[in-house]
Amino acid sequence: MQGKMGSRAKRRATVESSLDASAEAGLQNVIEQLKSRLRIAVVFGGNKVSPDSVVYRSQNTRSWKSYETVAEDIAASLKRSGFRNVDVVPEDMQLCDRLRRNGTHMAWLNTGGVQGRNSAAHAPSTLEMLGLPYVGHDPLSATTLDNKHAFKREAVCAGLPTAPFSTWDMTRGPFQPQLNSRFQLAFDGYSGPFIVKPVSGRASLHVHVVSGLQDLSEMVADVHRQTGNLVLIEKYLPGREFCIAVAGRITARDGVFTRDSEPFAFGALERVFEKDEKIFTSMDSRPITNSRFKNVDPSESELWMNIHKLAREIFLEFNLGTLIRIDLRADENGKLHILEANPKPDLKYPTLGVTSLVSAGLSQTALGYDDLLLSLLGDRLDFLLRHCRDTVGHITDLLDDGTMDRLDNEQHSRTVEDNTDLAVRALNEAAQRMRIGSGK
Repeated sequence: MQGKMGSRAKRRATVESSLDASAEAGLQNVIEQLKSRLRIAVVFGGNKVSPDSVVYRSQNTRSWKSYETVAEDIAASLKRSGFRNVDVVPEDMQLCDRLRRNGTHMAWLNTGGVQGRNSAAHAPSTLEMLGLPYVGHDPLSATTLDNKHAFKREAVCAGLPTAPFSTWDMTRGPFQPQLNSRFQLAFDGYSGPFIVKPVSGRASLHVHVVSGLQDLSEMVADVHRQTGNLVLIEKYLPGREFCIAVAGRITARDGVFTRDSEPFAFGALERVFEKDEKIFTSMDSRPITNSRFKNVDPSESELWMNIHKLAREIFLEFNLGTLIRIDLRADENGKLHILEANPKPDLKYPTLGVTSLVSAGLSQTALGYDDLLLSLLGDRLDFLLRHCRDTVGHITDLLDDGTMDRLDNEQHSRTVEDNTDLAVRALNEAAQRMRIGSGK
C-alpha cells in the first residue's frame, strides 16, 4: 500500500510539473481574444436614497458603503490589462436593465449590497437568476462569510480553530449572561474580557472590548441598536494579530497565466497596534498606512507555515471561488484562532501612504496590483470554461473557432484516483485536528 501511494505521489508530482510548465497557453489564448470582445460590468453598492434605486427604503443590518471608488480602480486596472469594454454600474433595482441594455457578458461584484438583510448575497443572487457569470462569491458563500456566526459554526464543524463565541437576538429580550445556558456552555466559566460586535459588518465598525460580565448586557444592546441584527460575543484573545489573503490557483505575472497545485496564498501580515488599541481600529477612522502592518518574517517558519496552511484550508473547506482575506489572532499561549474571513476585502489601488491589506500582502509574492486583478478574472473564466461551459455559451461564442479545442487539449485535471488521494488526505488532516482539539 505504501509503495502504491509513493508511486502515485511521484506520478502526480511529475504530471503537475509538466502541466505548470505549459504556462496555461489555452487560457492565455482565451484571455487575449476576450480583451477586445468581452463586455464587463464592475458593480458597486447603490445608494438607497438615490432616485429609482429601491421601491421602499429599509434598514441596513450591514454597515453600508458604496465602494464606488474601488470599483473605478478595478475598472481602470482591467483597462490597463487590455480589456476595452468595461463599465462601472451601481447595484440597485435598475441593475438588470442596465446589464441587458449594455449587452454585458460578465460582471465583477464589488458591492456589499444596498439595504436589507444578508445584503452581500443580493447581487450574486440577482446575477444567478439572470444567468450572468461574475467574479465574486456565490450567494451561499457570500452569506456564510459575511455572517460571522455562521462562518464560525462551520469552521468549528470542520475542526478549524476559532475563539469561543455565542450570539444573542435582542428581539428575544435583554441579554442576561448569567442565565443564558448557551453562553455558559460556550464560555465554561470564563468571565472576560470579551469582544462584542455585529454578526455582519465591515471595517471593524461597532466592535468593542468589554472587560467583564457586568458590562456585557449594555454593550450587546448598544450594538443591536446600531445594526438591528444579531450580536456576536466572543472571547478576547490577547496575542498577536495577523491577516492573509487567499485566492484560486490561477495567477498572472506580467500577464502570463500559470496554475498552481493549491490555492494561492498571499504574503502574511502582522497588524501593528497603537498603545491605546486592544483591537484594530476601523479603517474609516484610521486609514490603512504602512505603519499599521508589517510583514511576517519567514524566519518565524512555524508561524509562517501555520498562517498559510490555515488560509488554504479555509479556501478549500468552504469551497470558495474567489478572493478572501482571513483575520487571525493568537491566544495567551500563541495558538492561532480564526477571527473571520472577509468576503469583500478592500481592493483599493495603492497610493502614496495609503493602501489596503490585500495590496500590502502582494509585496511578498512578485505580483503587482494589475497582476492580482487579472489573476482573479482569469481564475474565474478558467473555472467557468472548464466546469460550467453550458452556462457561458454567450462567452464561448465570442472566441475563434478551435479555441475551446485547444483549451480542452490541455489536460490539467487529475485522475479520479489522484483526486481521491487528495480528498482522503484532507479528511485525515481535519480528523486529526478534531482529535487534538478533543484531547483524544
